[in-house]
Amino acid sequence: MSPRAVLLFDIDGVIRDVGGSYRRAIVETVHHFSGQRPDASAIDSLKSEGCWNNDWEASLELLRRSGHSPLPAFETLVDVFGCFYFGGDPEGDSGLWQGFIGSEPLLVESDFFAALTRANVAWGFVSGAEPPSCRYVLETRLGLREPPLVAMGQAPDKPDPTGLLRLASQLAGAALDQASPPIAYLGDTVADVLTVQRARHQCPAARFLSLAVAPPHLQTPEAIELRAAYEARLIEAGADVVLPCTRALEPEALVRWLSAPSPPAP
Repeated sequence: MSPRAVLLFDIDGVIRDVGGSYRRAIVETVHHFSGQRPDASAIDSLKSEGCWNNDWEASLELLRRSGHSPLPAFETLVDVFGCFYFGGDPEGDSGLWQGFIGSEPLLVESDFFAALTRANVAWGFVSGAEPPSCRYVLETRLGLREPPLVAMGQAPDKPDPTGLLRLASQLAGAALDQASPPIAYLGDTVADVLTVQRARHQCPAARFLSLAVAPPHLQTPEAIELRAAYEARLIEAGADVVLPCTRALEPEALVRWLSAPSPPAP
């Protein structure tokens, strides 16, 4: 039976809170080389440009913009970043990791995906994170069995829609066209929104919905103005719906949005 809809997720900031892990690794990597620690707003501003989804490249760009010279070799930066984030061999036993990855709060539980399955919504993940990191949160932490996943190195970096289109077609069970089930993607960055915009351009006959959510570090009473500005940038980039949090996404509401003649108002 064909799914009623296909729902794809980013992972960082959507499935797990990476404020104390990936984002902290950016800060500490920049500090390692320059002695300066960028604040959260500097990272948010960079991410809002829509082309810095890769955190290694984001770290290097922050060093560049701070005037640090000479810039480290990219491979050296990747190694330093990995030491902070994994704190061990990424391909080794995750039980031996000592890095920031061990401090990632989950933003959903496994029953969230069980509800989607019961509603006949096919789901999967398109992430810019390394495969071991993705598998750790999805399989080890959430207990999902062989979750459909496109991770770093398995498709071009977002906002290139190649990974999204490939996994959506796989889950739909056919090429994407006007007969395909509608497709939604939930992310927390401008790059995620732009990925959907480019998917629409490449597959104009298929129906896409861009769902967005502000990252957890902006979901506090103290950050209400920063969150509003961040969400405004997501809408400006083309987000159809901005959710208060990932858990607020209900299967039946998703199907209604996707079945509407035009995208719902944000």
